[in-house]
Amino acid sequence: MLTTSIHNFYQEIEKEFDQISDTRKEKLSQLSSYISAKFNKKQIPKLVVICTHNSRRSHMGQILLAAGASYLQLPELETYSGGTEATAFHKNAIKAFHRLGFLITTTQDTVNPVYKVNWADNMLPYQAFSKNYREVPNPQSNFAAIMVCSEADEGCPLVLGCDFRIALPFEDPKEFDGTTLEQSKYDAKIREIGREMLFILKKVNY
Repeated sequence: MLTTSIHNFYQEIEKEFDQISDTRKEKLSQLSSYISAKFNKKQIPKLVVICTHNSRRSHMGQILLAAGASYLQLPELETYSGGTEATAFHKNAIKAFHRLGFLITTTQDTVNPVYKVNWADNMLPYQAFSKNYREVPNPQSNFAAIMVCSEADEGCPLVLGCDFRIALPFEDPKEFDGTTLEQSKYDAKIREIGREMLFILKKVNY
């Protein structure tokens, strides 16, 4: 069961679908149809959220899809993230998750730590770390490639192994790092991404 704060977050953003444009909804619904088709074939949908550095938006998409599926009690699906290069799960994105009530911890003191993420009581920790989209544990075939930044979309004319690709770019909050707007911009971005990921999942038929 989701923790109270995260359950409340999803309840709130479920009421905000009117903030998504009709054009964007049409695009998001294409991914809903892909997931629905996998479920109807008794297959587990595998979703890889890809951004250049796999540090902010791709982690937001990956984790918010996974937690959103828990909120809606969907059948099993797998979410991953990756980049065209590896950096690290950015501390400002982690702080934004903390403010929503996600528990994110690590026992590592490295350039690219592996984090454990929890959003529900008694769940097995969900791992998050920066990687190239082709690296383990990411799937190597039969997955949806969700391109959440235009740089990665343009830099990857071919995403090897995917059976569905969609460009869903979001503006990068990193330009506000170190400014007085940092916290508010990260909070707004995680809410925007969460809203759209939930919209996708809400339209899934199984």
